[in-house]
Amino acid sequence: MKFAEFGLDDKITRSIDQLGYKRPTDIQFKAIPAILEREDVLAIAQTGTGKSAAFVIPILQLLLKKRKNRDAGVLCIVMVPTHELARQITDVFKQIGKNTSLRFTAIYGGVDQTQQIERLKKGTDVLIATPGRLFDYINQGVVKVYNTEMLVLDEADHMLDLGFYKDIQDLIKYIPKKRQTLFFSATIDQKIKKLAYSLVRRPIRIQISPKNPVAKNIDHSVAFIKMDDKRFFLERIVRSNPEKKILAFVRTKVRCERVLKAMERVEVQAVSIHSDKTQDERDTVMKQFKTGEIKLLIATDVSARGIDIPNVDIVVNYDLPEQPENYVHRVGRSGRGKQKGTAIAFCGEEEKELLSAIEDYTGHEIAVTEMDNDEYADTIDFSTETHADWKTLMRQAEEEEAEFLSIKKKRNKKKKK
Repeated sequence: MKFAEFGLDDKITRSIDQLGYKRPTDIQFKAIPAILEREDVLAIAQTGTGKSAAFVIPILQLLLKKRKNRDAGVLCIVMVPTHELARQITDVFKQIGKNTSLRFTAIYGGVDQTQQIERLKKGTDVLIATPGRLFDYINQGVVKVYNTEMLVLDEADHMLDLGFYKDIQDLIKYIPKKRQTLFFSATIDQKIKKLAYSLVRRPIRIQISPKNPVAKNIDHSVAFIKMDDKRFFLERIVRSNPEKKILAFVRTKVRCERVLKAMERVEVQAVSIHSDKTQDERDTVMKQFKTGEIKLLIATDVSARGIDIPNVDIVVNYDLPEQPENYVHRVGRSGRGKQKGTAIAFCGEEEKELLSAIEDYTGHEIAVTEMDNDEYADTIDFSTETHADWKTLMRQAEEEEAEFLSIKKKRNKKKKK
């Protein structure tokens, strides 16, 4: 099937052709007709399945039929968990809707409100927003949502992880009951179901669950490495692949900055991104990494779903994720489309339980990179680290081990509940 068979406006199909989209993906094939029929949709689909376009295309088609009266307020709200995802989805709207006169505005925290408010005063058809900034503007009277006809929740599971359940429920009080609701999530559990069915009415349920949730064109491997030795192995990967873009995921914001400092000590250029960064800092970091000015980006899971960067060659799971589905989101930054990707995991003794959970979730064992004692020692000797303050390094190692044990204790408590 081709996109033209959906009966889309020429302004939309022209943009789709220019973007090089040939045929709809599975999620697009199933979601677009239902959305065009004004059905509520509950869609479960992994990262990299083309789900953004699955709702952007039909929303554009429906909005093109509407009378243009921007004084009446926003017609469509897309609620997302992170700044990066807000910008990413706004870009998709702009790319596919560039031949239309529709307006798209992203609002999120971490930046000065003045410019965002000025854009909103000019009127917008689609508002892509993070919960905090959206409610701020609603309370200020800057955003008019009483005529909203469509509500999209994207990455709903991630929004719940970040504690936005109440924000989502509160938003419903401001928008019309008679509306179309599109609910997209990478995973489904009881909490997700409860939220979904409190929002949608007799939805069309779509679930795209490939047997292997991880793209086939990614090579996976795991190496068993002591927690405090991981920095040496990351350094070696970077130095062995000087022309490749490498995205390394760590467990926490504090650890993110520690790994960055470890790379700086050995004169490896790197940048970091996490929720404590200001928007200007995030923008600078993403630009440096996207353009290839800096080849190593160190990130936390909060950033994982919002990062859409072409040509990420290697994803390093410096720390294994607490939630096995986050492994899929992480490695999905590489091997996109027809490109080949590489996923390398570092597994400490304390993380073997997490590795088993990932293998159970993906349904595949990850190939182990075998190293004898000499090879392991060579990697540490290979490092150019000359930091003499070993007391500081030992203290950091002890703090990291204590931090991991604390997280593990909390995880075990949750299991018992």
